[in-house]
Amino acid sequence: MDTANPTASDMSAGSLGATEPGRARVHYHRRRTPVTWVRSGGLTTLLFALPLLLIFGAFSWYPMVRSVFLSMEMTPNLVTYTWVGLDNFRYVIHDPLLPIAVKNTAYFAFLALIFGYPIPLVAAVLMSEVRRHRGFYSALAYIPVVVPPVVSVLLWKEFYDGSVTGVFNTILGWVHMGPYAWLSSQQMAMPALVVESTWANAGGTVIIYLAALIGVNSELYEAASVDGASLWRKVWHITMPQLRGVMLVTLILQIIGTAQVFLEPYLFTQGGPNNKTLTVMLLIYQYAFGSSVGSGFGYATALSLMLAAFLALFSLIYLRATRSWSSE
Repeated sequence: MDTANPTASDMSAGSLGATEPGRARVHYHRRRTPVTWVRSGGLTTLLFALPLLLIFGAFSWYPMVRSVFLSMEMTPNLVTYTWVGLDNFRYVIHDPLLPIAVKNTAYFAFLALIFGYPIPLVAAVLMSEVRRHRGFYSALAYIPVVVPPVVSVLLWKEFYDGSVTGVFNTILGWVHMGPYAWLSSQQMAMPALVVESTWANAGGTVIIYLAALIGVNSELYEAASVDGASLWRKVWHITMPQLRGVMLVTLILQIIGTAQVFLEPYLFTQGGPNNKTLTVMLLIYQYAFGSSVGSGFGYATALSLMLAAFLALFSLIYLRATRSWSSE
C-alpha cells in the first residue's frame, strides 16, 4: 500500500477529528451569518441593551461631543451661537488669571498629597493592627464621607471663624495663641482648605486600604514577628510591597480629584483672598456664570477641554511609567 497518499477513509477520519497518534485534530467552525446571530440570541441582547445605549448616548456621549462644538462658539445668550473657531482657546490661554489658577491648583494638589495621601494608609495600617472594635473604628473613619460635602464645608467654616469665638481660635486661646484669620490670610487659606478636604475624603481611601490589607498573607507577618521585626519593618517590608498596586491607583485618583477641586474654594473663600485660592475649576465656573449667564460658556468649555486633555495625557504617562511597578 502506498503510504504517501492517504486513502479516502483516512481523509474522512481526519476530517472528523481522528485521534490516531501523530495526527492533528481538525476543528471546523460554521461561518457566522446574520441569521445565526439572530438565532443565537443576538437580536434579543441588542433589544435589551438599546435603552441603555440610548440613555448613555443622550446623557454622556452627546454632551461630550456638544462641548467640543461649544468650545468653538460664542454665546452672547442662550439662544444665539456664533462660530469663532479657536478664539475661545486663545482668550483662555492669554487670560492673566489662568497661570494663577493653575499655580493654586498645583499647590492644592501638592499639599493634599503631603497630608491627604499618607494619612489614610497610616490609619488603615493602625486599624488592621487593632484586635478589638475594628469595625467601630472603620465606621468612625468613614463618617465624614457620609456627611454631605456642603454640610461639611459649612461646619468647618464655623471652625475657621477668624474671631476669638471661633472653634479653633477658642481652643488655641486656652494655650494663649491666636486668634488667626484662617480663611482671610493669604498664607493660611489654602492649607485650611486642604485640611478640610483631607478630613472629608480620607475615609473612602481608608476603607480601600483595609480591604486590600485583608488579602495580605498573615503568615508573612507571623514569620516577621518570629524574627523579631518591629511594626515599622513589617509595614515597610511586607505591607507596602503588597499594597503597591492599590497605592498607585489611589495616587492617580487623588491627583485627578485634586486637579478638579471646586467645592472648597467656592464655598469657603470664593477664590480669595486676592485670588490665592482660585483654582482651575473655579475659574471655569466664573467664565460660565461670573457675569451674564451664557456669555462665557465658550470660554468655560474651552478651559474644561484643556483640563480634560491634560488629565488624560497625564494619566496615560503615569500608567505607562508605573506599569512595571504595579506588576512586580
